[in-house]
Amino acid sequence: MDIKSMTLPELTEHMTNWGYPGFRAKQVYEWCHKKLVRDTEEMSNVPKALRQKVAEDFVALTVADRLVSKTDGTNKFVFRLADGNVIESVFMPYSYGNSVCISSQAGCRMGCRFCASTLNGLSRNLTASEMLDQIYAITRITGERVSHVVVMGTGEPLDNFDNLCRFITLITDENGLHISQRNITVSSCGLVPEIYRLADKQFAITFALSLHAPNDEKRRALMPVAERYTIAEELEACKYYFEKTGRRITFEYALAAGENDTAKDAGQLASLLKGFPCHVNLIPINPVKERGYRRTDKNSVENFKLLLEKNAIDVTIRRGMGRDIDAACGQLRKAYMDENG
Repeated sequence: MDIKSMTLPELTEHMTNWGYPGFRAKQVYEWCHKKLVRDTEEMSNVPKALRQKVAEDFVALTVADRLVSKTDGTNKFVFRLADGNVIESVFMPYSYGNSVCISSQAGCRMGCRFCASTLNGLSRNLTASEMLDQIYAITRITGERVSHVVVMGTGEPLDNFDNLCRFITLITDENGLHISQRNITVSSCGLVPEIYRLADKQFAITFALSLHAPNDEKRRALMPVAERYTIAEELEACKYYFEKTGRRITFEYALAAGENDTAKDAGQLASLLKGFPCHVNLIPINPVKERGYRRTDKNSVENFKLLLEKNAIDVTIRRGMGRDIDAACGQLRKAYMDENG
């Protein structure tokens, strides 16, 4: 395991095995997770021999591309990993604080029909340190403190379960950036066994399920995962998550014109979720040229929202961020890969 993926107790044991006193582990840990160094040579109070040893297992991403929105200040990054794979992350300034959307995998194998992230398949899982380092690099580059994290970029987080949980533990550690668990959202297309496993961890994070349809037939047309798990199974897992954590569920619902955005769809969704402790996040899709889906028009989105509200469903329309720089999930990474091979 690389140095930046270790918890402080693990790093302390590691340093002890190397023959160094425990306080050296605390110094190295703070340089990595609080001072966010990009090079071990910056660790000024650490002996040179130890710096060199740490460097052998030290991970740092490099910026391959960066775009800044002229309309809302969104920054979109393409990062290159040590093995040449590329991932993307988005920095979004809001009135309540700065949010970063990170990737959990290089590519994705879930195959959702409307998503650009999955077009080239899955290359590999990211380590905990590679997930952390997206936030660390953005913090250093922008000079802004990150208060909220969304694991909703390229990849399926629950398909990288162990590294995801390690990431959550590290990013919320009081010896590091100490971001509140309540300010972390993990989004999944719905790997049911892993939802139960995540619930049993009893993190105080928000879990968001990508629902995207009010019935199994429509969901199967949009999301291959629906061939494995029914909506009833997904909701049962979400109910268990709420019972274990006390955290209400967010249901992500991407609206595609003529596919899942009719008044009938809204009525079915309202019936499905009635009485469920949840929040619905409506997302007008960002069209992907390789797919045939169209963005639902503004009036239809508003009508869909009103129908849910009439049925006492808590609902918002996601504010589109960085649309002038292709900040929708997977778009910039794919464009970069197409151009650079």
